[in-house]
This record gives sequence, structure tokens and C-alpha cells, in this order.
Amino acid sequence: MTYTNKGHTTRGGHTVSVGVAGISVLILVATMNSANAEVVQESLETDHLTLSIERIADGFEHPWAVAFLPDGRSLVSERSGQLTLVDPTSGETRALEGMPDVSTQGQGGLLDIVLHPDFEGGDSAGDSDWIYFTWSKPDGNQTRSALSRVKWLGNELGEDEHLFEQDRASGPGRHYGSRLAWLPDGTLLMSIGDRGSEPPRAQASDDHAGSTLRLTATGGVPDDNPYVDDDSTLNEIYSMGNRNIQGMTVMSSGEAWASEHGPRTGDELNHIEAGHNYGWPEVSQGNDYATNEPIGEDSLPGMVDPVYVFDGRFAPAGLAEVTSDAFSAWKGNLLAGGLGSEKLLRLRLEERKVAEEELILQGEIGRIRDVRQGPDGIYLLTDDPQGGLYRLMPTDQMSTNQ
Repeated sequence: MTYTNKGHTTRGGHTVSVGVAGISVLILVATMNSANAEVVQESLETDHLTLSIERIADGFEHPWAVAFLPDGRSLVSERSGQLTLVDPTSGETRALEGMPDVSTQGQGGLLDIVLHPDFEGGDSAGDSDWIYFTWSKPDGNQTRSALSRVKWLGNELGEDEHLFEQDRASGPGRHYGSRLAWLPDGTLLMSIGDRGSEPPRAQASDDHAGSTLRLTATGGVPDDNPYVDDDSTLNEIYSMGNRNIQGMTVMSSGEAWASEHGPRTGDELNHIEAGHNYGWPEVSQGNDYATNEPIGEDSLPGMVDPVYVFDGRFAPAGLAEVTSDAFSAWKGNLLAGGLGSEKLLRLRLEERKVAEEELILQGEIGRIRDVRQGPDGIYLLTDDPQGGLYRLMPTDQMSTNQ
């Protein structure tokens, strides 16, 4: 394959328990990667931590998601349809062959990526060495939000399997949703937006649009999905009334949380639960684009109010729980990225409510598309024709309040 140098690289992988020797190796790798990285800001003061911002890699064409391989490399999806391998030892990136042809109109393309929960990533492909990805699947002059997976062969892509696509094709370009998150029981949540042109589809129980789905690892329907015994509702549906979820994470508590685009303002943070209806478009905290008049009601019986409504036009994308000891003052908090706002917010939860919000970034790196807790820092992807992969790290590894 052809190698193309796009910029600097970083290490990745799963969190593991290591002894003293292992810690030494991790420190060595982290030091090496810091040497490769470009420091964007040496010192960023927050309420609890002083952070540095490093650009790890750049030159990605509208990157959408990052995933960390156990061997230290990482994968970045690009809306153009390219899956890019980032190698920390060589400082190179390369496009991987074997991805499907995607529709790249508007907001479409190659979107989220996650690894199978039991991914091992050795020299030979294991039974669970699958990379899951969402994409906008062409269907004539229309498209569908789709889920596939491709086998990882240690250095290249192997066979791919098409697992799921939404039941109804739509005009291309808008509101694909497409975030993925694994639940503790090994089932997979997938968001699908309302597809933009017909918002009431989010309230149609015979339509996947405007919902979160719960699927098995092979794209099937779990036996205990909330609507499997309801002939009027599609079996894959887990929740309804979701306009366009582009940030989703399953926290260490096992709870699923999502950040969701409202219309003109009204962007929401929701706790996603089985069988719940989150209201769109009958309930909304936002306004119509053309008239600036409110859309729907503020609240209705039988529909779940948002846990939190972001100020202004936040444009949420990317949501992650902080789990690293290096960010001890933030552990258990959510980090939410913003596109148009170019913000990164820290949200501290108490009893499933936002008890504290802190602005961490606003414009320092641009439009934030993805937020991930990595093995050696917090990683951010920027949505740009030449987007970048960035890492946040505490400058002293300790809370400034300790």
C-alpha cells in the first residue's frame, strides 16, 4: 500500500493493568509520542487542571471518529470514506483498503467507528477482531444510515460484513446520527437521525429514523429489546423521538448518555433508556430556522424532558466520560464537544442532573467532531477539510487543587 505522511501520530490502546516494567514501557511510549507531537498550547488553565494541547496528526478530510488499537496505533474515519491508520513509531499514516463506497453528500460519508469489546488485535485475526463502522449507504439517488464491520488482520483490513441498514431510504445529506456505543451486556447502541426533511418520522414507530437502536454484535435484535412484543414498532428501536444524536457514550455505571442536535438552539443532553420517547418534534427546546418561532411544546406527558439544554447554538458532537486517573479531578464527568460553537464543555453529574458546567475550550482548535478518552490522554478530532487529531494532557498529572 502507498504510505502518505499526514502529520504526527500518537499511541492508542485499551486500558490494562501493568506492573512496574509495564509502566516503564508506557512512560517510554508516551514520551516518544510527545516528542512527535506539536504543542499547540503549553498551558491551559481550568478550574481543577492545567492542560497542554498537542496536535498528534492532521490532514484528515473531515474526520469523524477515532478508535485506539491495543498495539499503540489508532484508526481515524474520514467522511470521504477513508479509514486511516496512524502509526506512532514511524510518524506515518496510511489509508486502508477495503471500505465500501459511501455517499458523501452533505453530512454523509464514513462516520463512527468502534472496536468489538473483546478486540485483541494480534498478528492473526481473532474471532472478535472486528472494527464496526456506520456509513451513509447509497440507494439510487437516496441513502440509508447503515452499520457494517470489517475484520482486522493486524496490519490491514480483511473481510467485511454488512450488518444493518435503516428500513427506509431518504434524500441524501442530512441527519444520519450514526454514533455507536457498547452496552455492558455486549449489545450495541446506534443512533439514527430523523434524516432532516420529515421530522415527524421520529415519532413513527414503524420507522428507524429519529431513534436509537439496540443491536446484537452481528446486527440482529436482542430478545429483550423494549418493543419486540409490539407488532406496531420496529424490533430494533430502543428509544424514539431523537432528532440527531451525534455524541453518545456508555458510562462506567452502564448508563447510556447522548448529546443531541436541536433545531435553532435547543441542543440537548439525554440519559437514554429503553422504551423512552424523547419528544422530537412534538417536544423541543429550539426554534424553527425560518421563523425563529418555538417548535412543539416544552414538555408533554409520556415524553422525557432533556437532562440538560446547552446554551445557545452549541451543535453537539462527541461525548465521553473521563475515566483516567491522570484527570482525577474530572473522573466520572462528561466531556461534550461542539461543532459550530467550537467548544469543549465539562459536565459534572449528580443524581442524573448536570450539577456543574465548565468551558474548557472555545475556538482553540476549531470545530470538535469527536471526543474520546484515550489510553494516554483525552483525544479530540476537528471537523475540517484538513482536520486534526489532538490530545489534552494535564501538565503535572495532578489536580491543581491538591
